[in-house]
Amino acid sequence: MQLSITSMIMHAGPIGQLVMFALLCFSIVSWAIVFKKIALYRKVRRDSEEFLEAFWASSNLSEARKSADEFDYSPEAGVFIAGFAELQKINKIRAKKEEGGPETLDMQLATMDNLKRAVRKAEAQLIGELGSSLSFLATTGSASPFVGLFGTVWGIMASFHDIGQRGSASLTVVAPGISEALVATAAGLAVAIPAVIFYNYFSNRIEEINSDVRNFSTDFLNLVERDFLSRV
Repeated sequence: MQLSITSMIMHAGPIGQLVMFALLCFSIVSWAIVFKKIALYRKVRRDSEEFLEAFWASSNLSEARKSADEFDYSPEAGVFIAGFAELQKINKIRAKKEEGGPETLDMQLATMDNLKRAVRKAEAQLIGELGSSLSFLATTGSASPFVGLFGTVWGIMASFHDIGQRGSASLTVVAPGISEALVATAAGLAVAIPAVIFYNYFSNRIEEINSDVRNFSTDFLNLVERDFLSRV
């Protein structure tokens, strides 16, 4: 008889079919996440490169702010927009305080702390959004083999039950049931292996993006801080 995975699944018991259905759901959702993240990270890389070019080509921060809205998928642009918004608030407060006298260095550094916190908060939010749904891939990679193993164990138990009823332990009696049961383990591994591979790949991409964003944030904060200190 030719090996037919479909036939084995169709002839499996209710528990075996339920396990296979659960693994199918895990697989569909996992691949949907994979394709979505691949497309997203391509857009992130493209927009980030274009935004950084526009940022360093800008003559001032206001000009860079106008161009930042064009790059929706760039985390650097998102961090800059959040930092620029906080900087505008700081400048308004500074303008009011300057009416009572010039700012001291300590006052300048205190306002820089507020800007740094706003930038770091934006970093965490944007990187968190890019990493959303990856936990499902991690769960799929760790849980799917055990789900498949459960289906296999249950199928083997059913096979031994059939052996007891038939009173025969020949290979002809045992082999079909056990082969059907082992399909669940194979399915669990087939679902888990791609999930683990892509989870590790996307995790590395997130680390690279996070490093690039932090480097940009440092450069942006240095520019602002030098401007502040030059006014003291």
